[in-house]
Amino acid sequence: MNHKFGIALAALALSCSALAQTKWDLPTAYPPSNFHTENLAQFVSDVDKATAGKLKITLHSNAALFKAPEIKRAVQGGQAQMGEILLVNFQNEWQVFGVDGIPFLADSYDAAWKLYQAQKPVLAKKLAEQGIVLLYTVAWPPQGIFINKPINAAADLKGVKWRAYSPATARIAELVGAQPVTVQQAELSQAMATGVVESYMSSGSTGYDTKTYEYLKHFYDMQAWLPKNAVLVNKKAFDALDKPTQEALLKAGAEAEKRGWATSKTKTQEYLDLLKKNGMTIHEPSAQLKADMKKVGETMIKEWTEKAGAEGQAVLDAYRKM
Repeated sequence: MNHKFGIALAALALSCSALAQTKWDLPTAYPPSNFHTENLAQFVSDVDKATAGKLKITLHSNAALFKAPEIKRAVQGGQAQMGEILLVNFQNEWQVFGVDGIPFLADSYDAAWKLYQAQKPVLAKKLAEQGIVLLYTVAWPPQGIFINKPINAAADLKGVKWRAYSPATARIAELVGAQPVTVQQAELSQAMATGVVESYMSSGSTGYDTKTYEYLKHFYDMQAWLPKNAVLVNKKAFDALDKPTQEALLKAGAEAEKRGWATSKTKTQEYLDLLKKNGMTIHEPSAQLKADMKKVGETMIKEWTEKAGAEGQAVLDAYRKM
């Protein structure tokens, strides 16, 4: 009798400790070596420490659990309790998601941070309406043009097979007469190897992660925009945590945001140096190319403001006042 009672007690203790531990999934579309993913890994470890193992988050990198366009919906629907997305990918759903993908609106880290502060209140409100908590964001390094030939003006991009990964990058292709091809980052190396993609705009970070230097030999450092990744939490999952665990999660998120922005900034030059070391030529864009792309930016700011309406205008006004 006592023996059985002891087993029952042990089983009960086990199930209680299993109940006390909450397990979450965190999908991201980027490889483990990417600085965003490394930052997430640090965040996961911080949460584990701060909650004494009560909240266990499993990081799934490289689009292994969900592909990039599916992650937001997965968090919204609770198939994943957390997820990392590139905000500009969701501009068609709501224009303000894409404000940091407009060329030459915010073209430095300071400007990008100000734009985030202007965007944040409406961004958090919109996500809350969708059952999502905005935990933190981190900007990518400034975007430039990777291409298979030297260029001097936007006219040189005519007919070039151009990777589009967001509504804004597709629109740039249309405005310069390039051919947009939709390719997610996980498939980019393959697309370049097979000639499906001859050019694209992204950061030095993406260029290095995807070994772009093996296929395209030129990078034009346009510093065109700094898009942000956002780390999202399912609101029901968040609300189900006890108060100390919620606070530990929010604190680790705030630290990850600070660390991520600082890392992004220091890595900008590092990535360009790595590309150069691997045989890529880094170009300062010509005055003509700069002027042409600035014109593209002006058109896109105008189009974006028309589509985004009063809400978008309010974000731009707040940003310009900062």
